Amino acid sequence: MDKPPPTRLSASLKGLAGTVLTLLQVRLELLGVETQEEVVRVVGLLLWGVAAALLLSLGLGFLAVFITVALWETQRLLALGVFATLFLTLGGIATWIAYQRVRRESTLFASSLAELRQDREQLRS
Repeated sequence: MDKPPPTRLSASLKGLAGTVLTLLQVRLELLGVETQEEVVRVVGLLLWGVAAALLLSLGLGFLAVFITVALWETQRLLALGVFATLFLTLGGIATWIAYQRVRRESTLFASSLAELRQDREQLRS
């Protein structure tokens, strides 16, 4: 009934602690990467929203001018109609893209959660 020397136990505990700290560091780095990805996604969403609002505003402005000028001469109508159509179309596209991005489910921390589940399963085995 020889007991292992205490140095082996302390070395094992140090090794275990080192492994746990390494796993924790990797998981925290993954959380950081996922946070950066989410920030990029939100900034892109905001930019598309601003583009949609700006282009729709310009389109509506040109449409108002178009209707006003429609009562005058017919030479300016083609240019104003083209600009109104262009800006309204681009604003509609930007709105659609922003809407699609909002509907897309956020994957914030999905990889980290999957890795933590995998770690938990490995510890149970």
